[in-house]
Amino acid sequence: MTNGTDTALRALVLVCTLKASPAESSSQLLGEQVLHELEQLGVTGEVVRVVDHDVRFGVGTDEGDGDAWPGIREKMLASDILVIATPIWLGQPSSVCKLVLERLDAELGETDDQGRMLTEGKVAVVAVVGNEDGAHHVVAEVLQAVNDTGFSVAANAGTYWVGEAMQGVDYLDHDETPEKTATTTESAARHAVHLARLLAAAPYPGPPEG
Repeated sequence: MTNGTDTALRALVLVCTLKASPAESSSQLLGEQVLHELEQLGVTGEVVRVVDHDVRFGVGTDEGDGDAWPGIREKMLASDILVIATPIWLGQPSSVCKLVLERLDAELGETDDQGRMLTEGKVAVVAVVGNEDGAHHVVAEVLQAVNDTGFSVAANAGTYWVGEAMQGVDYLDHDETPEKTATTTESAARHAVHLARLLAAAPYPGPPEG
């Protein structure tokens, strides 16, 4: 990688909707919008809808027996920015999102030759949608988990949209992206890219020897 604004960055968007493809998903839409903003800043990447893959429950890097997580993890390790897009269910991140966070727990035991977690130097962004309040709670839960497992968090690292309480309008029902969500998504992407480039140019030091 090169330093400064010429640094080539990759992003992985993990969509944690409960709906398998090809069903429409508000979480996927917001995740794709985050990726679009990242691409405007020279980042390349892809979107993975987690529920379309046979990701097993567990806290290891590979739970065996056809577990799809190792392939997703390989994409994550090849990326500089991880975006987790999740709906709100019962005021919580989706069960698929929690599954992803549990699998990331394995990174606590994976280190490079300098004793650093393999996720150190990567930046995380959270995107949340729902028809009930709870966006701040969900963003806080997910950011705490990814930070615990090695990811760095830039300013304004979460973007979200929540509908009016007790109503049935979804994010994907809007003809145009709500302005506040659009501007927040743009700033989250811009800050993430800035931090990722700084970390690419000046990686975290490893723990002291001895």
